[in-house]
Amino acid sequence: MKKLSLLITLVLGTALMASAQRYCVIDTKYILDNIPEYKDAQTKLDAVAEQWQKEIDAKFLEVDKMYKSYQAEQVMLTDELKHKREEEIVAREKEAKDLQKKRFGYEGDLFKKREELVKPIQDRVYNAVQKLAAQRMYDFVLDKAGGVTVIFSDPKLDKSDDILSTLGVKKQ
Repeated sequence: MKKLSLLITLVLGTALMASAQRYCVIDTKYILDNIPEYKDAQTKLDAVAEQWQKEIDAKFLEVDKMYKSYQAEQVMLTDELKHKREEEIVAREKEAKDLQKKRFGYEGDLFKKREELVKPIQDRVYNAVQKLAAQRMYDFVLDKAGGVTVIFSDPKLDKSDDILSTLGVKKQ
C-alpha cells in the first residue's frame, strides 16, 4: 500500500510540475524572412560576397595562367629563371589565398559585415522574444528553425507572428 501511494504521489507530482512549465515555439527563420530590413541586409551581404568572390577568382585565374605559361616555357628556361618563376607563382597563389582568408575566413570581412548588418536585427528579435516570454510567463521558448530542436510542434504554440507584431512588422 505504501508503494502504491508513493507511486501515485510521484505521478501526480510529475504531472503538476510538467503542467506548471509553460513554453512556446517560434521559427526565427520565418520571423527574419518577414522583416524587410533583414532581407535588405541579406541582399547587401550577397552582393558584397559576390564581388569579393569575383576578385578572388580573378586572382586564382591569374595564378593558373602564370602556371600554364610556366609549363609551356619550362623547357627553354634556365634553372635560375625556373626557380624565379616558381617563386612568383607561389607568391601570387599565397596572395590569393590570403585574400580569400581575409574576406571569407573566420572573423573575416564578410563575418564583420554580417555583424554590422544582421546582428542588430537579430538582437531586436531576441529582445522581442524575451519580452513575449516575460509577458506571457513562458519558461521555455523553443526555436524550430534549427530543424533539430523541435521534431513536432502544435501550430497553436507557434508564437512567431506574435514576435513579428511585437517588432511592428506586418506579415507578408
